[in-house]
Amino acid sequence: MKAFPHHYQVSAASAPDGEVILSSGSLEPLHSAAPVEFDGPGDRWSPETLLVGAMADCFTLTFRAIARATKLPWVSLNVAVVGTLEREQGNSRFTGFDVKARLRVPVGGDLAAAERALHKAEAGCLISNSLSGQRRLTVDVEVVG
Repeated sequence: MKAFPHHYQVSAASAPDGEVILSSGSLEPLHSAAPVEFDGPGDRWSPETLLVGAMADCFTLTFRAIARATKLPWVSLNVAVVGTLEREQGNSRFTGFDVKARLRVPVGGDLAAAERALHKAEAGCLISNSLSGQRRLTVDVEVVG
């Protein structure tokens, strides 16, 4: 890992109507639009879905790093995040995030260690730690195979 601080640059380009095109370095451009809840078309990623998606992605990548470091064997991980956006004191903000992590481990896997790793991933996710909304984690660990 490179020394801190890290800097991430994203540019947005838009006309008066339609999509916003997000770009960053050599990454493929991402097209976004307002969500249905804000009278958008509902067929593009929006700032709201990108933020909630970033939390799910960060949780997953943090878990993978923890599992690798602790040599925890696992088969699959599915993470679903629901972000709750509310209006408080004249401002819209995410007030809560419900994270559901479903982890499958191989036969002979340590269920307690797997559950600890999931909780450690939630606590260590830099995106989650950068947001003020309340976080709730539900885990489901099951042996498969």
